[in-house]
Amino acid sequence: MDLGLKGRNALVLGASKGLGRAVAKELLDEGARVAICARTAAALEQTAREIGATALVCDLAKPGAATELVERAKATLGAPDIVVVNTGGPPTAPFDEITIEQWRAAFDNLFMSAVEIVRAVLPSMREKKWGRVLFVTSIAAKEPINRFALSNSLRAGIHGLINTLSKEEGANGITFNALMPGYTLTERLADAKLDLEKVSQAIPAKRIGRPEEFAALAAFLASDRASYITGQAVACDGGALWSI
Repeated sequence: MDLGLKGRNALVLGASKGLGRAVAKELLDEGARVAICARTAAALEQTAREIGATALVCDLAKPGAATELVERAKATLGAPDIVVVNTGGPPTAPFDEITIEQWRAAFDNLFMSAVEIVRAVLPSMREKKWGRVLFVTSIAAKEPINRFALSNSLRAGIHGLINTLSKEEGANGITFNALMPGYTLTERLADAKLDLEKVSQAIPAKRIGRPEEFAALAAFLASDRASYITGQAVACDGGALWSI
């Protein structure tokens, strides 16, 4: 299937490893020009060399960083046609153990950085009458997970933002969608030191997902083929979600 991504400009955040890296590689394989962003220069530059992307080091937690990143992407590749907003998860803890400062930091890092990115890319997408904005969230945004108060709350807020934007920008050919990964074989999952066999048995598919499966979904939603899909939160979780 030709997804029509050849020659499109894509900006993928949080792409030095894990799901972000997989999405960036998939877009490159489909013929897009891709800039990848992360905070750590060494890891980012290594990934860029390995997959053939352009590296743009950026810490989105800093005010104004997202706007600056988009300007750098424009100077390097041209105005982004596709943006994949992928931000690392906030700290996990029971509600009573989360400080007000942690709430504010997580809000700025997870929510406001997304708002800033969207504000920066919308003008050029409106001018082209074409754009794809994808947000990597979590199945926790639909079914809250114990001890994940920050992620549960803020990622659900991102879903509200996506649906709102889909209504406001639909006539401009710009789509907004969330991708909700379930358990996927990434470095983060390995670091969690879970019993993966036990986790697998709790998933209807009876296995952990692969990053390339998630990336294939992202590439489709970023394509011309998905032009009538917007304002949605799509799970890639092997059937783990119980909600409808």
